[in-house]
Amino acid sequence: MAAEVQGTDLVKIVALLGAAVVAVPIFKRLGLGSVLGYLAAGLVIGPFGLALFADPQAILHVAELGVVMFLFIIGLEMEPSRLWNMRREIFGLGLMQVGACSALLSCVGLALGFPLGISFVAAAGFVLTSTAIVMQVLEERGELSTPKGQRMVSVLLLEDLAIVPLLALVTFLAPGGADVTVMARLTSVAIGLGAIMALLVVGRWLLNPMFSLLASARAREVMTAAALLVVLGSALAMQLGGLSMAMGAFLAGVLLSESSFRHQLEADIEPFRGLLLGLFFLGVGMALNLTVIAANWQLVTISVVSYIILKFLGIYGIARLVGSSNREALERSVIMAQGGEFAFVLYAAATSVGLITGEANAILTATIIISMILTPIMIIIHDRLVPIAAPSMDGVERAAGLEGNALIIGFGRFGQIVSQPLLARGHTISIIETDTESIRAAAEFGFKIYYGDGTRLDILRAAGAANARAIVVAIDDPAGAKKIVELAKAEFPLVPILARAFDRTAAIELIHAGVDYQIRETFESALLLSEQALLRLGDEPETVEEVIAEVRRRDAERLDLEMCGGIYAGRSLIHGNVPRSVRGTEEQT
Repeated sequence: MAAEVQGTDLVKIVALLGAAVVAVPIFKRLGLGSVLGYLAAGLVIGPFGLALFADPQAILHVAELGVVMFLFIIGLEMEPSRLWNMRREIFGLGLMQVGACSALLSCVGLALGFPLGISFVAAAGFVLTSTAIVMQVLEERGELSTPKGQRMVSVLLLEDLAIVPLLALVTFLAPGGADVTVMARLTSVAIGLGAIMALLVVGRWLLNPMFSLLASARAREVMTAAALLVVLGSALAMQLGGLSMAMGAFLAGVLLSESSFRHQLEADIEPFRGLLLGLFFLGVGMALNLTVIAANWQLVTISVVSYIILKFLGIYGIARLVGSSNREALERSVIMAQGGEFAFVLYAAATSVGLITGEANAILTATIIISMILTPIMIIIHDRLVPIAAPSMDGVERAAGLEGNALIIGFGRFGQIVSQPLLARGHTISIIETDTESIRAAAEFGFKIYYGDGTRLDILRAAGAANARAIVVAIDDPAGAKKIVELAKAEFPLVPILARAFDRTAAIELIHAGVDYQIRETFESALLLSEQALLRLGDEPETVEEVIAEVRRRDAERLDLEMCGGIYAGRSLIHGNVPRSVRGTEEQT
């Protein structure tokens, strides 16, 4: 009997893997995306297809860990300072979008004759966008770290936080819910805050020492186990505190974002994240109840169409209101117009307290799932109607197998000047750039430039970073330069890295990232110009030389002090005895 049960389980595992392996490449080849492939595969092997699985919810409960791990990896990319800089988007844009969409979508239930409480809960579930779908789409499109991608991430973070008051509101709206005491509500809030504080304490003072100790043991499998322990433990802590597991994993990632083990953690979690996230979409496809849809097809159709249209309009209106371009507002509206996985939690809670019936829960769940299935199709239609102008690759070669003893990343005005002395001394250099027009223009002057994004590890390897004797980061994007330095230092620690810094804040971030040498792009040229100005004003050359040397010395002192914590909000707090005439230049230089 035991062997028979094990054989049945093995068949199910093979079916899951086989469905994904067959469906996803086909759908991607057709241009329909991996998400739709997973959803279709789940429908085929689920209760309403081949019936290999009778309980899709069991799959979803396990597969939700894929979303949890995805949020952990996103947290690793979100340093606390960066997250603080996003506070306006999270609590400004996020609150506006959630509030506007909740009001609009509640009108659907009211128009269909449902009470206000039920209409609001149904709408709120649809307002909670699918974190899994949006993150997957942004990652596939390479837009996760772009400003527009970060704005979508900000809204998703606010929606994760919103699940807590929404669950409390469900309890209040339930029959007899108004009788819940104030003390019980305060206790619930206190438990949630206590879980967050406990996670912050552990993350701040215990995680880094733990990983240092484990690293000294040189047991790779133990490090992997520790990474999983951190992700799942933080998720469990938040769940016990009444919050979302995804929020716990995200906070853990943020707390480890400045750790020297960040890249190792990301590499350890990535295989589990990808596999479980795919399993999540398979589970969503299985959970689509075709019987409920057939019995209530008119209501389901009206709900899906109305919710998607109204949410689209709400997102677009708020995006335009806060100054987003028409293209960005359209793209955000299309990507975020679906309901999400947190709706399942909200509707289940509403059913358990008697606010909605089991049939209503099934109808609302089907509405959410159909909207998730429609999202990849809507994105494809959007991209066809509003195509992204891809750069022409005519006459441009991609970086592959380069072998120069110096690698220059970025060939704008700064990189061009850097290359000249190196070439004059006979050094072989490899140059990569992402601007195809600049590559073609440089070719006219005899420069061989290759197309490649230095923020990607595979491109760095293809450009010969592993064998280079020096890497020069000359791009004009501070965030991109920092990411390149972090990647290169983690993967090629013996190769010296020299980088162009945009300003003092960028210079400090590069130093923290481990750069061997950095120079602010305007600092030396400004000093040379001021030197010539002093000479033309009649100062003696010896005096001018002393003044310039003093400015350099004091600038280095200020930089050292700021590295030790003297910076607040990008502005130096320490001037010492710097003459008034040379103060106030830190932010620009």
